[in-house]
Parts: sequence; C-alpha cells; structure tokens
Amino acid sequence: MADVTFDGLAVPSNTETSDAALEMASAYFSPALLNHSVRVYLWASALGAARDIRFDPELLYVASMFHDFGLVPEFDSHTISFEKAGGHVAGVFAAGAGWPVDRREHLSQLIFRHICGDRVEESGDPQGFLLARAAGVEITGRHAEEIPSGFRADVLQRHPRLGFVEEFLTLYHDQAERKPDGPPAASIRADLDGRMAGNPLDDTSPAGD
Repeated sequence: MADVTFDGLAVPSNTETSDAALEMASAYFSPALLNHSVRVYLWASALGAARDIRFDPELLYVASMFHDFGLVPEFDSHTISFEKAGGHVAGVFAAGAGWPVDRREHLSQLIFRHICGDRVEESGDPQGFLLARAAGVEITGRHAEEIPSGFRADVLQRHPRLGFVEEFLTLYHDQAERKPDGPPAASIRADLDGRMAGNPLDDTSPAGD
C-alpha cells in the first residue's frame, strides 16, 4: 500500500461547487456532524490513495458533505429513509451548481448507497466504494486498520469527534422509531450502539492505535 499523508492526499481543487458544498454543510450541521463529513472524505481519499484507486475528488467530496443531510431537521423526510432524502437534496444542489444530469444522478446514487458497506464493489464505482468504506470506518471502525495509524491520528486531531457517537445515535434512534422499516432501524436492531461503542477511532488510551 502507498504511504498516505496530508501533503500527498488528493483533494478537491477549490472548485466553486466544493466550496459551496462545505458552506452548506457548515450552515446545517452541528460541529460534530460537520467534522464527521470532512473525516468521511479524508478516510475515503486515504483509502483510495492506499489502494491506488483513481477517483473523482470533487464528486467524492460533495457526496461526503451531503451524505447525512437527511438526518438534520431541515431536510428530514417522514416518508423516505434519510439516505434517500439526502441524495435528493444533493441532486438539487448539484443541479443548481450546473452539473449535467448524469453527474448529479451519480452523486445522488452515491449517497443512496453509502450505507451499503462492503456490498458496494470497487470495480463498479470507485467513488461509491470509497464513500461506503469511509462511512464504515467512521461509524463502527470497520476497515480502519487499512488507514495508516499516523494519518488517522492527524485527522482526528485536526477534525475531532466532538461527541459524534452520542449525537449520531440519537439521530439514528429517532429515524428508527419513526421509520421502522428503514436502514437505521435495521442497524439499531443489529446492535449499532454496541458496535459504535467499540470503534477504535474513539480509543483515547495511550496504547490505542
């Protein structure tokens, strides 16, 4: 695997769209959710660099910023699951940014499928694969060992967790109660609370890696 550092990381080239996506995330997310979204992009990019996967940085960045928009009150839907709501919001955003139809539909699909974990295959969609893997790293620590420990520590220092676990679980339990057939409810039934409690990203002991 290639070495991963901040200096060598692929990042969006300060496009108007990526800047606007960060502005929207900053406006609607709590500090914990904003840092979470930034970390998702960083983990995804690090995994891409480590595996030598070519990906579209701007597309992945915008998807990372919008992937949890369906959890916040302003964009919460009482009829569809949060990842579907967030994908539709991202698609509207991308249309306003002037993205062509196929690119904004791809963006929406990335967000629809970010909860699918290892079911998203690298060969079919590198951005989807990286987003789903990075979300798994953030939520339960699955595949965290694929990201160099020094890089993980650097990211967590620059973009700390800030009580993310508690806030995310509160939002997920609310989704599960109101939408018992949705993915959050299935995750809660599968002991999401316990799995998030064991995430190595939250291990602050001196021996934690």
